[in-house]
Amino acid sequence: MNKDITRRIVASALSLVVLAEPLFLAGCKKKNTGNAQAADYGSYGADIAREIASEFPIRSAYTPGEDKTGDYIEEKIRELGYVPEVQNFQGPDGAYSTNYIVRFEGTGFYCLQNDGTYELEHRTAIIGTHYDAALLPEYIEEEDEEEDEDEDDEEDAEPTEMPKYIFDGISDNASGTACILTALRAFKDYPNVSFDVWFVFFGAGTDNFSGAEAFYQSLSYEEKNSIDVMYDVDSLYAGDKVYASSGFKSLISSRRYEMRRKLYQAYDVCFGNPLYTNYGFDLVYNESGVKKDVNDDGITDIFNELPKTISDYKVFDDRMIPVVYFESYDYNYTSIDQMKDTKNLSLQDYGGVIRRTPADCSYYLDSVLLEKDYDRNGDGEIDCSGDRLQIRINCVAFIIVESLLKGSDKGMTPSEYEAFKIESTRQTFGTESTAAASGT
Repeated sequence: MNKDITRRIVASALSLVVLAEPLFLAGCKKKNTGNAQAADYGSYGADIAREIASEFPIRSAYTPGEDKTGDYIEEKIRELGYVPEVQNFQGPDGAYSTNYIVRFEGTGFYCLQNDGTYELEHRTAIIGTHYDAALLPEYIEEEDEEEDEDEDDEEDAEPTEMPKYIFDGISDNASGTACILTALRAFKDYPNVSFDVWFVFFGAGTDNFSGAEAFYQSLSYEEKNSIDVMYDVDSLYAGDKVYASSGFKSLISSRRYEMRRKLYQAYDVCFGNPLYTNYGFDLVYNESGVKKDVNDDGITDIFNELPKTISDYKVFDDRMIPVVYFESYDYNYTSIDQMKDTKNLSLQDYGGVIRRTPADCSYYLDSVLLEKDYDRNGDGEIDCSGDRLQIRINCVAFIIVESLLKGSDKGMTPSEYEAFKIESTRQTFGTESTAAASGT
């Protein structure tokens, strides 16, 4: 059989594999998740988020509070039965912080080689978030002044009410940290993922994403080239809606679909599962449609499927690695400058901006956002949490781990490859039989 016929058979078989993808994924989903309700992870993540905020409210980069938060994360990882890699790194100013990493080896993907054969290769998915939290500089100065005044008046002061705000970063980014721990906990029910999966908790994220940069620089050339996608979670609690976005490199027209395919797969997971039915959770696009040069390349862009917020994902996006960035926000504005976390009238003391302002405060946000558990399906039984924090942490964690089952754009999972070989053999046999029957 000549090479052209062989390549036509390969192409045809690959097409059948792609068409059969939903069947493969449905099989994996059923095997891995069993009969459990999608995203039914209880209050595990929300409890962690509130505990981080309560126990370590001051955890800015390179501080003792950040160190203690890292120790707490390490303890939680060990409670799940894993031993994290502890990666110390030095920030730009010489101070030290720490990344915590848990790596899993997957079954790999069969990737097409230049000679037409397939070899098993390992492709990587990174699931990450930063665990530090910091106020914007203008609010740090304001708080320092208030503290000085309080010290001057301390002797004469009478007992007063609790201040309206005590910053603790419950949204940015105790919620993201708790979400990744929830995903790590859920991952034990996914034993046959083909990706190598690295869960990474970045230190010093508020210092120009220093933890993410240090982690990337620590990788070998082969490890860097193996990365297919980076999932980043940031500030899930306070914003009006939960969005998923791609990185800014997806604005390159020739690479747009390649850089956004993982984003679309995340939406497929959300739409393909009863997250709205069970929890009232929805994952939305930034569909603002604002026309502006958002990446300063001299070309007018359409501001869709992109975030306004820059976070740890930038380190990977800058290296042309597809990213999926989860955040809560509100992009329903006609101007990028107007966009902010929330339009909630009860959360406007800082103009609707929550992240890195004193409004990112547990008891303040809980007092506004926490609702009672309720009977969603009307059967007389309380069946749905009214805790927005719990719902968002659980649903985003579920979407991330389920997205891993969508596979790699670079190759086939072992089960897909076995199906491909069977189909290839069938087509080869049919072609040879037809040729023999015709006498050619």
